[in-house]
Amino acid sequence: MKPSTTIKSSILAGICIGIAGFGYLAIGGIAGAVLFACGLIAVVSYRLKLYTGTAGFIVKGEVGHLFLVLFGNIIGCLLVALLARLSPMPIQEAAEKILSGRLALGPWKGGLLAIGCGFLMTTAVTFSRKGQFLPLLFCVPMFIVCGFPHCVADAFYYLTCSLDFWGEHFWSILLFYVCIVIGNFVGCNLYRFIMMGEEQIC
Repeated sequence: MKPSTTIKSSILAGICIGIAGFGYLAIGGIAGAVLFACGLIAVVSYRLKLYTGTAGFIVKGEVGHLFLVLFGNIIGCLLVALLARLSPMPIQEAAEKILSGRLALGPWKGGLLAIGCGFLMTTAVTFSRKGQFLPLLFCVPMFIVCGFPHCVADAFYYLTCSLDFWGEHFWSILLFYVCIVIGNFVGCNLYRFIMMGEEQIC
């Protein structure tokens, strides 16, 4: 895939996850977590490039491609975050509440928890590629209710926050985000890391 095509696909994937995050912030709870799944359903149905839907399937030499995907995802999230600022609903307050809890964990705990999200996302995408969407409908709400950070969803939350929130937590946000990107990558590849050299079971 050409870099220009990758970035366009990645931006669209970020928009899908941003809209899913918008819905979650608006509704919250289990219902919001379940509805968040529409974002990943759109991504796999359109075959878009999402960081956590790509990281578990890359081959050697594609790390640069993966960062291009994440960059596009963040742009897509930014577009939806700008829309969220127009909403009369308390979207910004909901995002800051979630992220305050994230930052209170610290970057290392956040990075470790992000492994769980990555594993669930690769599981969901693996079976969705086979036309089996039921794992997706369970895996997405599962990572949300468990509090596992998702680097693209969290990008939307951060971009929705006020400038005051950013000013107060800038360096903490930066370190935390790097750790969850790494944690998501490890989780996305957890099956491959553990089963390396063994016969594939799925």
